[in-house]
Amino acid sequence: MTAQNIQTHDEPTPLGCDPADLAWVESTVKQAATSFAAGMRILPPMRRYGMYAIYAFCRVVDDIADGYEPMPERKAALDAWHQRIVALYDHGKTQDPLDRVLLATINFFSLRQDDFHAVIDGMMMDAENTIVAPDEKTLDLYCDRVASAVGRLSVRIFGDSSEEADKVAYHLGRALQLTNILRDIAEDAARGRLYLPGDLLDRFHVPRDPIKALSAPGLQGVANILSVRALDHFQIAFTTMRACRPKAMLPARIMGASYEAVLIALRKRGWSGTALHERPETSALNKVFWLTRSYLL
Repeated sequence: MTAQNIQTHDEPTPLGCDPADLAWVESTVKQAATSFAAGMRILPPMRRYGMYAIYAFCRVVDDIADGYEPMPERKAALDAWHQRIVALYDHGKTQDPLDRVLLATINFFSLRQDDFHAVIDGMMMDAENTIVAPDEKTLDLYCDRVASAVGRLSVRIFGDSSEEADKVAYHLGRALQLTNILRDIAEDAARGRLYLPGDLLDRFHVPRDPIKALSAPGLQGVANILSVRALDHFQIAFTTMRACRPKAMLPARIMGASYEAVLIALRKRGWSGTALHERPETSALNKVFWLTRSYLL
């Protein structure tokens, strides 16, 4: 990607960054082959590249946590990221394109240091221990760190730093992460992970072993309860958005509507038998329906 892809010669670059640095974070997002890059196209350049920087940061630390290096090495790499974030805030010290775009994003949007550390701590939970049947408090903390903390960073870039916007991040982050957990039960089990809460597994007589849990009849009951929790979080998030700046909440509404459509499809598909290994299909029409619904709550 060249500088011409980002700016014309008589225009300032977004966030005042070097075009090559902006190109680096954008390419990192696009290489992930997700719909995130396309979804962020609705944002003006300043906010769009800010979100690219947040996504690239999350991608890097997530890759560390999910890597195949020995656990002490992954922990050390995540600890190093804690120090890099401190260096950005305390000294404006940068090492590479990601650092430089992150620093500009932090300064322009007044992002909070604690939210970056929370994301890293969430990845550390995966790197230090294989999460299996956590208690409710641990599961909620995990959701807050890996999802709601990202939401708190994002709403500021979208243009709303109010307490209500933080409340949106709180609920939408939990809704998204619970949806991810419910979608990826089989995939996580193959990695030795089981994010479903232990007390629910016990109540429905589901083994706490990730592989054995997949064939347990009670898994459907556990998933049903978690899916209702996620739906409640979606509803509260969409309702709270009405007290926020409408334009700033549009990206959050789009993301929420897309994930809510996935959750509805999962509930229709169920969590038993071969269905666990099938990704739910959601049409564009369904996503438009759930987006429209989110405006009516």
